Amino acid sequence: MRIGVFIGDVSGGRTGIDTLLERARQAEDAGFASAWLPHMPWSLDALTGLALAGQVTSRIELGTAVVPTYPRHPVSMAQQAMTTQAATGGRLALGIGPSHPGVIEGMYGLPYERPARHVREYVEILKAAQAGGMERIAYEGELYKIGALLDVPGGSPYPVLVAALAPLMLKLAGEVADGTITYWADERAVGEHIAPRINAAAEAAGRPAPRVIVGLPVAIVDDAGEAREKAARMFAMYQEIPAYQRVLGLGDAGSPANVALIGDEKTVAARLRSYTDGGGTDLIAAPLGLGPDRSESLARTEEFLRSLI
Repeated sequence: MRIGVFIGDVSGGRTGIDTLLERARQAEDAGFASAWLPHMPWSLDALTGLALAGQVTSRIELGTAVVPTYPRHPVSMAQQAMTTQAATGGRLALGIGPSHPGVIEGMYGLPYERPARHVREYVEILKAAQAGGMERIAYEGELYKIGALLDVPGGSPYPVLVAALAPLMLKLAGEVADGTITYWADERAVGEHIAPRINAAAEAAGRPAPRVIVGLPVAIVDDAGEAREKAARMFAMYQEIPAYQRVLGLGDAGSPANVALIGDEKTVAARLRSYTDGGGTDLIAAPLGLGPDRSESLARTEEFLRSLI
């Protein structure tokens, strides 16, 4: 399993540019395979942030987890992604997803319609835009009809990863994308639902095995019960989102606090092995300090993650 880390806040907080760049440098210096920036509707633009992170790093993969699709035309997304790919020297992994009705309809005032068809066409357009050269992007779909030109200097193809949980979304991710990014999926959800479906779809389409990227909070502590109580308060908002309710229902954990990797080093390492055995190919860890001394607990968690590299 490739080990990566979030370099932006996934708990609803704010990560400024200086902090982002420092975390990117630290992640590369520590030897992590990848560094990921979530795209919060109220905070930093993920692709812009990664373009900047590319200027202070040289090796590490830089990924978005994930950019909502509905607010951006796919050609505009392709243009910005290709620009970020050029700025990072070919290290971008573009994670996208339809987001949630509460965000798309409630915040942006856009219709959240036919998400599976929308994402399939969106990915197909992104792939078509990677051909290179001043070629016309000609696409005739049910939702998008496009004839555009795109030739970003220094651009090159990049992997496209889809946040997919439902069977239809996993099928399309296997057929047209390069993998999936999950959050709040426990070992059973990954091993019995997510990995088998996306892998079967990719195999049937004659495509390479997709990446199954598992995003999880991680906290190394001695008192797991107390730490889970803190985590339950921290992540309570996620249980109100229907998509996350569904993915929790596919597993055994029942709540985000139980999905999070919380416990001592031996316990967390065993759970990570279960994810690998179930088909997980990558971890995106969100290190947390949930012990009595937050700074000490966070340092212990980061040390444990470095030991996995």
